[in-house]
Formats: sequence, structure tokens, C-alpha cells
Amino acid sequence: MPDQFTNFFMPSSDGLRLHARLYGEADAGGVPIVCLPGLTRNALDFHDLALRLAGPGLQRRVIVIEYRGRGASEWARDWRHYTVSVEATDIRQMVKALRIRQAIFIGTSRGGLITMALAATAPSMIKACVLNDIGPVIETEGLRRIASYVGKGAMPKDWDEAAKRLQEANRDFTDLTEQEWRAFARAVFVEKPNGALSLSYDPTLGNSLAAIDFAKPFPSAWPLFELLKAYPVLTLRGENSDLLSEVTLAEMMLRHPAMETLVVPNEAHAPFVGRERTAKAIADFVGRVG
Repeated sequence: MPDQFTNFFMPSSDGLRLHARLYGEADAGGVPIVCLPGLTRNALDFHDLALRLAGPGLQRRVIVIEYRGRGASEWARDWRHYTVSVEATDIRQMVKALRIRQAIFIGTSRGGLITMALAATAPSMIKACVLNDIGPVIETEGLRRIASYVGKGAMPKDWDEAAKRLQEANRDFTDLTEQEWRAFARAVFVEKPNGALSLSYDPTLGNSLAAIDFAKPFPSAWPLFELLKAYPVLTLRGENSDLLSEVTLAEMMLRHPAMETLVVPNEAHAPFVGRERTAKAIADFVGRVG
């Protein structure tokens, strides 16, 4: 329904038109929630969760931000500007433009890394955070898998092929329904006026991944994670994730003993936040911390 959210646009510091979806009332009680998608993803990933958080019960204001080059946000003029630091700056500016002093951040993958960056650059902006299948150590296997497909490959000829292709490429998600695979496809691809499908993100996002030397250890972000000890944290891990390992999650729990965790069965990287078990866990966490 069109009235489930409103669209918000604002210019970035370098003149790009950035987009966010706003759910709930601007004067809603409780701490507002800012949702940050994964590397190539967009606001559709958070739609069901946002409706739940903004609806009866919590009645929160929910802001789902689309980074430059994703969804309805304008593509960067230079792919080298697709970085966590640049995107964190965009997020800070958008949150301030919406007159939000403090928020609960829910970050999937790339969104979790941006949340850690915000803990270093705008610590007072964070009330609590949810890290969805991301931690301070990114497994090489998972990163290599992501690099193998971002911005690459021929487009599917129709929505049936799109859903089938995603199902074949994500076999570690073992209990999604046909309807969920189709919804997944609608978040990854967009339909042009001529009926052809294209990616919902700028394919040059893959350039930065192509530049990674997988022969060298990928730098960890433990110093940034240490900053999150100042906040309530819920970390989600897909049972079959190849990006956030069990070893890393265990070390995160040691370093942040108050951190809550949820291992999502039958899912990999990254768990779908709108499915019932995961959405309930996030909603319960939000209700407790803000």
C-alpha cells in the first residue's frame, strides 16, 4: 500500500540524490530505528520488519536508508566513492536532516560495518544496534563468493528465471517458500519500462571487490567492535553463514558479555529480517532497549 511509508530524498555532500523510506509517525514515541541494508541491497529487505516495528505495539518511527548506487538513490559518479566511510557520512547527514538525535541501528552485513564506523565517528547517535550476520572478522570464503557475482552475469529473462537463479545460488537457505524466493528476486532485480530486468544497484559496486587481493588476510575490525561495548547489541548469525563464523561470534560474546545473539536456522548470509522468528527477536530487543 502506498500509505505504508513515505519517500524522503536529500542531497549528499557531493550532490547525489539519496533516498530513504520513512515508516510510522514523525512524532512516534520511543527511540527511532534506522535500518541499513547489505552491500547491494535496498529498502525492500526491511519492508516487513519496518511495518512490524512501526505498527501496533512498538509504534516506532523507522527509517530505511538506501545507500548511493542502490535502490532509488542516485549512482555515484565515481565507483571509488562506494566505501563504508563515505556511506557512513551519508547516513550521518541523513539522520541529522531528519532531526534524529539518537537511534537504534539495524545493520545487515555492510550496514553492520557502517554501524561500527558510526560508533567511532558519531557515538552519541547510537542508542543500541542489531548486527545482522556481520562481525569484525569477515571470512574470506564468503567475501570471495560475494565478489564472484556482484555486478556480473547476464540478466534473467523474466521473474521466474530470476527467482530460480537466486534459489540455485543460495542453496544454504533451505526453508524459503516459493513466494519468499520471488520476493527476494524483486529486491535484487528491477523491471525496466520495456519489461527487461536489470540489477537494483550500480554494477560498478563490484569494482572494489575485484580489487581485493584474496591472497592476503582481510583486515579485521576488532577496534571498532570494541566501541560497541558501550551499547546494547543483538547479533544475528545465519546457521549456514560463510561470512560470520561461529568462532568470530564466540569471540564477540567474550568481548561483549552483555551482547545478545540469535542463530537463525536454515539460513545463511544474511538472514531475512522480516521472517517471523527473526522479526520477533528484533522487535523484542527494540522494546527492551529503547
